[in-house]
Amino acid sequence: QVQLVESGGGLVQAGGSLRLSCAASGRTFSSWTMGWFRQAPGKEREFVAAIVWSDGSTYYSDAVKGRFTISKDNAKNTMYLQINSLKPEDTAVYYCAAKAAVRTPYNYWGQGTQVTVSS
Repeated sequence: QVQLVESGGGLVQAGGSLRLSCAASGRTFSSWTMGWFRQAPGKEREFVAAIVWSDGSTYYSDAVKGRFTISKDNAKNTMYLQINSLKPEDTAVYYCAAKAAVRTPYNYWGQGTQVTVSS
């Protein structure tokens, strides 16, 4: 069983920064893909960024490219999302997710961490 635990959310003013963490446990992740999603109130969950554990390849949605940076620490089995230049529209619950192969659905999810950006 895979467990994903997010942390690092909070209330921040527009223009500020946050770093979200996702600690993974329960198995090895050498070939997995892990990602960040977010869901704003009244909206569907949307893809934010992903990283391939084996080679560090990264992917971003157009909405966050240039402001968000996804990274990982293999030794800690932890994924990060550095969020800079926060905007009120970034307010959402941020979820981390994992899947065993690039072209399969994400099938493991964390409980989410709230990010609120005040204007």
